[in-house]
Amino acid sequence: MLKDDENILINGAQKMGINLRGEQVKKFSRYLELLVQWNQKINLTSLKTPQEIIIKHFLDSISCIKVINKYIDIEGINIIDVGTGAGFPGMPIKIIYPSIKLSLLEARKKKTIFLEKAVEEINFQKVKILNGRAETFGKDVDYREEYDVAISRAVDSLNILSEYCLPLVKVGGLFIAQKGRSYKEDTDKGFKAVQILGGELIGVKNVRIPFINQERYLLVIKKIKYTPSKYPRREGFPHKRPL
Repeated sequence: MLKDDENILINGAQKMGINLRGEQVKKFSRYLELLVQWNQKINLTSLKTPQEIIIKHFLDSISCIKVINKYIDIEGINIIDVGTGAGFPGMPIKIIYPSIKLSLLEARKKKTIFLEKAVEEINFQKVKILNGRAETFGKDVDYREEYDVAISRAVDSLNILSEYCLPLVKVGGLFIAQKGRSYKEDTDKGFKAVQILGGELIGVKNVRIPFINQERYLLVIKKIKYTPSKYPRREGFPHKRPL
């Protein structure tokens, strides 16, 4: 990582209330190198420059940390990142809080191969790479209602994402969805699905990402009761026939 890029990472994190240690900067640097290298072979991100990746992926990902900490002590908790792609937001959160147990759920095999390499290269501990669909893992007794927090920055609407994520969250845990400026319409549309799946919207946090003028919102949903056993429906149904 070039010095200018490193300064953007350190200063950006600082503006968000996070002081990065030298070891964390090294891990972000290695992660960045791997992303740029692998992006030439497979489509991991449409962002091309290191500065764009740092701001729009790394800083955007760690914006979740304060919100999680507001509702639950993040140290040592079990988090699943649903539709993680190249590891966002899960991997940057793991760099900041190495004590968490992290599962990275991704349907595309090529991306899970990258994730496995990144986990090995950065020397992460307590990280699982899960290759498959959220609907499948949400029915699996080893994963259903096992997580303190499910998080996703996928582009699906809230009613679809809720059926992917809430079955994985234990009662009392959180589902956090990263959204853009259309969050209000999305929230209204997904309100019924959240209730059906055992959740309750308890907060909407407007977050500012340093160095860019983009509206970002975190929808915080608490799991208040068990998800009915018929959810999630079989693969493809949440997207084809949203609740």
